[in-house]
Parts: sequence; C-alpha cells; structure tokens
Amino acid sequence: MLAACGAADSQDAAKKGAPVQVGYVVVQPSSVLVQQDLPGRVAAYQISEVRPQVSGVVLRRLFTQGAMVRQGQPLYEIDPRIYQTAVAQAQANLNSARASAQAATAREERYRPLAKSQFVSRQAYDDVLAQSRQTRAAVAQNEAALQEARINLRFTRVPAPISGRVGASNVTEGALVTASQTDALTTITRLDPIYVDIQQSAPELLSLRRDLARGGSVPTAAQVRLTLPDGSDYGYTGTVQFTEVVVNPDTGSVTLRAEFPNAQSILLPGMFVRARFAQSISRTAYLVPQQAISRDARGNAALWVVGPGNSAVQRTVIADRTDGTNWVVTQGLATGEKVITQGIGKLKEGAKIKPVPAASPQRASPPARPDAAAR
Repeated sequence: MLAACGAADSQDAAKKGAPVQVGYVVVQPSSVLVQQDLPGRVAAYQISEVRPQVSGVVLRRLFTQGAMVRQGQPLYEIDPRIYQTAVAQAQANLNSARASAQAATAREERYRPLAKSQFVSRQAYDDVLAQSRQTRAAVAQNEAALQEARINLRFTRVPAPISGRVGASNVTEGALVTASQTDALTTITRLDPIYVDIQQSAPELLSLRRDLARGGSVPTAAQVRLTLPDGSDYGYTGTVQFTEVVVNPDTGSVTLRAEFPNAQSILLPGMFVRARFAQSISRTAYLVPQQAISRDARGNAALWVVGPGNSAVQRTVIADRTDGTNWVVTQGLATGEKVITQGIGKLKEGAKIKPVPAASPQRASPPARPDAAAR
C-alpha cells in the first residue's frame, strides 16, 4: 500500500507542471436594456381644495366622506335666502330699466322728425337722444347685475370641481363660511390614473445623455414597473411622461414623472416605491456569465481572459449591473475575446492554460483510490 501511495504522489507531481484546463466563452457586443432602479414617490393625478364662492351658513352636507364624487356634483348647500332676494331685486331693477328705456326710445322717435323739420331745437333732440341711450345702458347694467345674482344663487350649492375621492369635511351644518376664507371645506383627490415622481441623480442623467450622443445607446420608450413598500410587485406598468429640466439643489436629482393605472386605489399619494425601467438600449455591452466575475474588497470587478500563447490574463472591467444570469460589462473587453468561466480557482497571472469551450470542457480523471492500487 505504501508503494501505491508513492506512485500516486509522483503522478500528481507530474501533473503539476501541465497547463491548467479551463472553459471559456467568446464575447460579442449585445443590445442590452439599460435598467434603472430608482426611488419614487406617489403623487395625485389631480387634487382640488373645495372652497365656498359665496358667504353664508351651511345648511346641509350632501356627500359621504371618503366616497367617490363626480365633477359638478353638489357637496354643500349654503343658506340661499339672501341670494334669492338679490335675484328678485335685480330682476325688478331690470324691469324698471326696461320700462324707462322703452319710454325714452319712444320719445326719441317722436323728436327725430320734429328736429328734421326744425319744429324743436337741435339741442332738445340731442338731450332726448342722450337720455334714450342712457336708459339702454342702464338696461345692460341691470341685466349683468341679474346674471351675477343668479350665479351667486347657484354657488349656494357648492359643486365638486373635479371627479375623485372626497376627503373628510372640515365644516358641519350651521357653520358660517365666507367667500374669501383660506380654509378648504374638503379636498377631492383623483387617484386613477396616478403619478409616480422618480428621482434620478444628475450625474446618471448626464452619463446617459453622453452615451446617447456618442451613439453607444439608443433611447427607448420607458415602461416602468413598481415595487411596493412591502416588497411586492405592483402588477401594472406605467410610462414616463416627462423629465424635469431643473435639478433639485437640495438633493442633486432630477424628477421623472410616470403615469400608472390605479383603478383599485392601491397607490396612495405620499407612498414611497421603487421604480424599475429601461431608459435606453446599450449596443456596445458584453454579457458575461456571473461566475466569471470576481470582486476585490473595494468592489472592483475583474475577470480572466485567454491571453497570447494560451496564457491566463486578469482584466479589470466595469460591470455595474446584471441582466438575468449575466453581468453587463461596459468597459474592459473587446469583441471576440475569450473569457474564462470554468477553472478560475486554479489560475495565476501569466500561467499556461489549456482553453476549451465552456459548453463541454473535458474533466481530468480522478486519482486512483489507494485501496484499488493495492489490489
């Protein structure tokens, strides 16, 4: 048995000088979506604070708090009696003005032929004509006053300016409200559709635009997916509507606004979410299997390639994101290079290797068992 062990050791020693067999893949540039995973905050699609446009005492609240309301639906009724009286008074003033205008017009028509025949002085006719015009102007003024009184009467029933979900009422029956008050009676929020404001750092946006300008990437219609605060996927996709042109001086970020369907009101204004979307397609990236990439203590990525004369060469690369089971390498590789994906643990810089395609690399036969050699 000791003789057998010695023979096995000598065989292992002989093998130590042989090139290490490794598996490799040949890399080619690929079109890869440039994915972004950014924080976002939900914002209402529309929000309206309901305020009275006339003063008076609230007689009734006409909605259920927290319910859906339609645009134009009455929400409150303000005591209309003062405004009904104003309408009646404006109507009476208009009737009086019309009667005066009718009499003045008839007088002016009688004076016109008399003035032409010089039976009355020109001054007398001019006075009658001016009075007729004044009464017609008074009619127009009183018609406007009547219209204003009717509008104020309609405002005694406070309507919903938009459709959406109404919040809590800030006033009760019997409360006195005024047309100039700053406090809202209630608030209506439209939740479907809904916005998500996504924050992207200014350096990332500049890098993207430079890459687009160089032709290394092409823009894409960004379809956005959301991760909710509990870690679950929202289930619906949204689209980016626009990008702000101003950088927030406090955060150094730019806001991108996306729109989402929200029929079930899962997304609520103020909620924090994570947004994942592709802003562009990179045409010069390389997809490298994840097992080929290693990182040092500082997080720098490195891999092994087949160098001249079948030698192992370690290369530092830029790989800051993944795509499925692959790392996306944007710098450090060239088209057609052979990246080592198998047998990496045995490699040393400049060591001789035996590269074979990684799909089916040959395996070295295991050393013989000592008991089998004894037999």
